[in-house]
Amino acid sequence: MPFVNIQITREGTRPEYTRVTREQKARLIEGVSKLLLDILNKPMNSTFVVIDEVDVENWGWGGLPVEEYRKQMAASAHLSGTELVSNAKK
Repeated sequence: MPFVNIQITREGTRPEYTRVTREQKARLIEGVSKLLLDILNKPMNSTFVVIDEVDVENWGWGGLPVEEYRKQMAASAHLSGTELVSNAKK
C-alpha cells in the first residue's frame, strides 16, 4: 500500500492564482497514482496521496527563506545576463 506525500509551497502557479487549484491537486493525485501503477504495478485503489501546502514563509532553501533565496537568484541571473551582454560587445 503506497503512501506518497507531496509537499509544495502555498502559492499560485500563475499570477492570477494565490494557491494551487483543486484541479491541479486532483491531477497530481491521479498522476502519481498512475505512475505507481505503471512502474510498480501498484493498484490505484491502494495508493494514498497527501498534498501538504506549506506557507512560503515556512519554506527554506540554500540557508535562506525561499523568498529571499529567489530574490538573490533573480539578482544573480540579472547580473550574469548583464555581464554576458557587456562581454559580447567587446
